Amino acid sequence: MLNIAMLPSPLDFSTSYLSTSTIVALCVFFGLLCSCIIVGHLLEENRWANESITALLLGLCSGVVVLLVTKFRSTKILIFSEDLFFLYLLPPIIFNAGFQDKKKQFFRNFITILLFGVLGTVISFCLISLGAFLLFTRIGITNLGIKDHLAIGAILSATDSVCTLQVLSQDETPLLYSIVFGEGVVNDATSIVLFNSVQTLNFSTMNAITALKLLGTFFYLFCTSTALGIIVGLLSAYIIKTLYFGRPINKKDVKSAKSIIVSPVALSLLQLFIAEKNLHSTDREVALMMLMAYLSYMIAEYLLQLLNLSGILTIFFCGIVMSHYTWHNVTGSSRTTTKHAFATISFIAETFIFLYVGMDAFDVDKWKTSKASIGTSVAVSSTLIALVLIGRAAFVFSIANITNCTKTRESAKIEFRSQFIIWWAGLMRGAVTIALSYNQFSKSEIASTEDSALMITSTIILVLFSTVVFGSITKPLIEAVKLRQSKPAISDSTDNQEDLRLLFLESNCSINQTNHHESQSRRRSSLSLMIRHPTTTVHYFWRKFDDKFMRPVFGGRGFIPAVPGSPPAEEEIS
Repeated sequence: MLNIAMLPSPLDFSTSYLSTSTIVALCVFFGLLCSCIIVGHLLEENRWANESITALLLGLCSGVVVLLVTKFRSTKILIFSEDLFFLYLLPPIIFNAGFQDKKKQFFRNFITILLFGVLGTVISFCLISLGAFLLFTRIGITNLGIKDHLAIGAILSATDSVCTLQVLSQDETPLLYSIVFGEGVVNDATSIVLFNSVQTLNFSTMNAITALKLLGTFFYLFCTSTALGIIVGLLSAYIIKTLYFGRPINKKDVKSAKSIIVSPVALSLLQLFIAEKNLHSTDREVALMMLMAYLSYMIAEYLLQLLNLSGILTIFFCGIVMSHYTWHNVTGSSRTTTKHAFATISFIAETFIFLYVGMDAFDVDKWKTSKASIGTSVAVSSTLIALVLIGRAAFVFSIANITNCTKTRESAKIEFRSQFIIWWAGLMRGAVTIALSYNQFSKSEIASTEDSALMITSTIILVLFSTVVFGSITKPLIEAVKLRQSKPAISDSTDNQEDLRLLFLESNCSINQTNHHESQSRRRSSLSLMIRHPTTTVHYFWRKFDDKFMRPVFGGRGFIPAVPGSPPAEEEIS
């Protein structure tokens, strides 16, 4: 829960169940949230600033004001709580990422995204953990255990690509945007899964079996959490499709009622009843979608204690499934409401997090507890920044070039400038890094109190530096690097080639089997096509399976009776 620290109050009593200091603190914080939105809107076209940096800087300024008002005591407006972050702020952000995700582009580049988001994060995790283990002892930090070093690798592997996504355009650079967006979400989930895996193992005796257990625990968490998210998403789709809250009133009954009713007052009441029925169905549908989404996360967090599942992966894939099935099973007004409601809640949560990180940077208690000199703090922070840069570069360029070797078309390859943008997008660190750092070092049983406080303050410096410095350079840097006009044409031609390939595959599968020789020839042709273009072929067969088996049961586009007021197809999430 959100803990509110006691500020000096002019009143010694309050008739409300909330203290005066609590009300003042909440008013200040909500006022800052409003200021972040207004200032971010005014600076929307500024090439050096974005909403994330605005919120962070306003948080820093607010922290300075609090210090001056309290005469540099340890008083704070808000005390950081991992429960607040992981239970209330992070779930809507991750769910909205899956819900608003352009699934066609995401799954078209699914293998590439998985390579960057999973394999790349694991590589970065290993390099950062190894670098921290080798370098921290030279700086003078000797009280950290193996689990702490591995936790540092998982903590610093969690990226924050918000600044880059605010610059990139899905229309101008669809391939690049899809990879950066998809990798960012999968990276956060993978980092948290790695962190949870580290927490579950005993590293008193480090050997090859322990490494295999860590790898096995990681894949177990990844697969089971994904499966749970899919199951809850399908369950919500089936419930809403079966109940069908938005079932329209019989038009014949309405016409007959209107012909009988003479009084204009009664006719107005009938129209009001129809409108109220549609409004109530929208309320129920939106409420059920929100509750089912949050339920998936809470189930995973509960099972985390029993089966070590990850709520982040669960709610992300729950969002994808809901946007594919459940969203199409509701009325048009419910679609519009959910689409904007989820985006709004996610936006407020992101702004809240960056604002809070800025304010928490001036927590006097942590800086006093670390007892580290300025030189030591700079050395540790610089080491962490260098490890992030090296760990990121080690897998981005190597994986990109390996995937390029498997692509036959030049338009599908990731050119060097795009590789540079992908590398740069993952240099920023955000709230996930802060929350995991608090989770590890505020409760560490091995590390001393001073070293734990030093790691927390160094992580805060890393987040502030990467967000403000790297984030402010992001927009002009990407505008100077990326191609703007040539990409759409390439993307269109790529789509046409894949559509032609799908047509060929479909016609090849639909030919009447006249004899055994022709049947074997067609199977060999389909097999060779799948080997040469696995993603497109799998997408084709999945689409056939989805239309034949999944959508008749769980609903989706084209499988639910049209409701008046439904948005046109181009506005739907695809």
